[in-house]
Amino acid sequence: MTSKPIRDQEADGLLTPKNAALIIIDYQPVQVNSIDSMDRQLLVNNIVGLAKIGRAYGLPVIHSTVNVATGLNKPPIPQLRKALNGLPTYDRTSINAWEDQEFVDAVKATGRRKLIMAALWTEACLTFPTYDALHEGYEVYPVVDAVGGTSLTAHETALRRMEQAGAQPITWTQLLCELQRDWSRNETADQFVKLFIETGGTAGLQFASDRDQG
Repeated sequence: MTSKPIRDQEADGLLTPKNAALIIIDYQPVQVNSIDSMDRQLLVNNIVGLAKIGRAYGLPVIHSTVNVATGLNKPPIPQLRKALNGLPTYDRTSINAWEDQEFVDAVKATGRRKLIMAALWTEACLTFPTYDALHEGYEVYPVVDAVGGTSLTAHETALRRMEQAGAQPITWTQLLCELQRDWSRNETADQFVKLFIETGGTAGLQFASDRDQG
């Protein structure tokens, strides 16, 4: 049971804490309440879990909102604000975050070329910056179970469009496992289990049961 040495974290073809950035866009009350492609409470659980994954593994996190400063929209949902406590927020008027200069500057400042992206709605605020980032040579990983659209058709059609353009769909569970990669990485192994338990799903239930029995 000898694990190979950790591969170059910056050059690794898989996602690592050293080669990826997390982008979260527009999880505000109007957007969350208009989702009709998945259960909204599950959506909230998953985006909060995703934010916690980003923080736990030290990913640069770019958080953006739309129309808060103009007064036309409200701040992000409180659950997400709590998970991202202390991080700056880049407010915009553009539907496509990639057409906001401060947002793009913040993404480029991370130096990361792999972008893990979640946004509401799938068909607009996720698709548009995904397409533009791909066009500029980034790898984009939409987190499919932490995003939603105004209908299931809108959501699924947008995911197909992004995938056809070169995006690589991912789930929060897959991301968490990809960042951890090895149980022997003790500095994050406990947090790995905790994140599963907090975010939920069948694995979370099993981990919670095992921990309780232990």
